[in-house]
Amino acid sequence: MANFQKKVEDFICDHCGFKVLGRGYTNHCPQCFYSKHVDVEPGDRAELCQGLMPTIFIEYKKGKYVLTQQCQKCGFIKKNKLQDEDNFDNLVKLQKEINDKIVKR
Repeated sequence: MANFQKKVEDFICDHCGFKVLGRGYTNHCPQCFYSKHVDVEPGDRAELCQGLMPTIFIEYKKGKYVLTQQCQKCGFIKKNKLQDEDNFDNLVKLQKEINDKIVKR
């Protein structure tokens, strides 16, 4: 695995339209928790897929919330840690939505 390439990039979330202020480690929207499949190695922006990656699972591990996201285009799965700037109230709502989907299955 290559070394992480820190890139400070602002972006508009392709899912909800929120303007995200990057800080070099930003890898998902802090409002809707969608990511985009843009990296082959963390920070390289070399992935051609560019698919949206909704959060499909949330877990609490070693004192941190961890998001599991899956690309809607190619199926790639990755995990991301919740960041300080993330909207915790929206995370709680998302967890309820995920739980409701599981119960309906």
